[in-house]
Amino acid sequence: MKEVSVPATKRIALVAHDNRKEDLVSWVKAHREILSKHRLFGTGTTGKLISEETGLPVTRFLSGPLGGDQQIGAKIAEGDLDIVVFFWDPLTAQPHDPDVKALLRIAVLYNVPMACNRSTADYMISSPQFTISYEKVLLNFELLCES
Repeated sequence: MKEVSVPATKRIALVAHDNRKEDLVSWVKAHREILSKHRLFGTGTTGKLISEETGLPVTRFLSGPLGGDQQIGAKIAEGDLDIVVFFWDPLTAQPHDPDVKALLRIAVLYNVPMACNRSTADYMISSPQFTISYEKVLLNFELLCES
């Protein structure tokens, strides 16, 4: 295992499926003051909505079905994202479901906190670690791949 430093100013990905976008925007509005101290990233439409509704700057990736979920996964693998808030829709089939599953998998693999609903997002944002630097533990992937 190895430790990786997570900065006090978090790099946060904000993602939501169509039926969950309003809920995510509402959550961001409720936590606007805290989130304004961090760097926000989002997939296409979600990032645009959050920026328009809250005035917060959001670095936007492509729309999820057009590769945005994969872009976020790549940023996680590169160590460039610290938290994911992904309000996904468990009741609607998604044309890019394999990309969604890959994003969930990569977040777990790299020990990146991920909130998939408002309650978990509330717990995460209220954690003392949300605003401080800390060390997170990663598995030693080289050892895992050798076996």
